[in-house]
Amino acid sequence: MARILVIDDAKFMRMTLLNILNKANHIVIGEGANGKEAIELYRQLHPDIVTMDITMPVMSGIDAVKEIKKEFPHAKIIMCSAMGQQKMVVEAIEAGAKDFIVKPFDENRVVEAISRLNN
Repeated sequence: MARILVIDDAKFMRMTLLNILNKANHIVIGEGANGKEAIELYRQLHPDIVTMDITMPVMSGIDAVKEIKKEFPHAKIIMCSAMGQQKMVVEAIEAGAKDFIVKPFDENRVVEAISRLNN
C-alpha cells in the first residue's frame, strides 16, 4: 500500500486515478492541479509516490519534477502524458521521473507502475 500524491490540472483525470488507486488499496493523500502545488504538497505530505501530469498551467510537470528531485533526490515520480508526448516523456525521465503512464489510463498499467516503485 502506497501513499500517493496525484497532480493533474484536470479534475476528471485526478478522479479517474483516485478510483484506480483506491481500488488497488493505495491511499491518495493529496491532490494538486499544477506543478507549483505539487512542490508545496510534496514538502508537506512526503508521499511514497507522485503521479504527475506533464502539461499544466502555472508550472509544468517537468519543471516540478526538477524542483522536487533537487530537494528530495529519492522522490518517486510517475509522469502521466497523453499520446504523442514522447519527447516530453523523455525529458521528464531525464529530469528524474521513474516511469510514465499514458492517458487515457489503463488500470492495469497504473497499478503495475505503482507496484514497481513501491518496493
